[in-house]
Amino acid sequence: MESFWENTFVLTAARYSVAVLSIIVFMAIFELVTSYKNWEEIRRGNLSVAMATGGKMFGIANVLRFSYEHNDGILESIVWSSVGFVMLLIGYFIFEFLTPTYKIDKEIANDNRAVGFISLVISVGLSYVIGASI
Repeated sequence: MESFWENTFVLTAARYSVAVLSIIVFMAIFELVTSYKNWEEIRRGNLSVAMATGGKMFGIANVLRFSYEHNDGILESIVWSSVGFVMLLIGYFIFEFLTPTYKIDKEIANDNRAVGFISLVISVGLSYVIGASI
């Protein structure tokens, strides 16, 4: 059975499956903490929400990439990527805290593209810092 898990195709399929599932789960959590509905806003053409959501997805996938690169087992990678996700979530709350003059969620929901873009860049940037640390 051990040689089964060492097969490159099996390992790739397993990592891919974990990545897709992780993105779904972590995006559902992000959906709970934002005041707007991501997919409804994207369907309406809200580019700011699309940029912020895309940045979060990229951030999650990038943390997973680093986790796969630096850990041997899939379970260990899942644990470290979950830690990385929590750190991305904390970064999201810090971004909201550091802008007390306006609400990030409200600006993104109102299609403020500058805020949506900054949100995207923060998610991507933090994913590299987090990934380099795990």
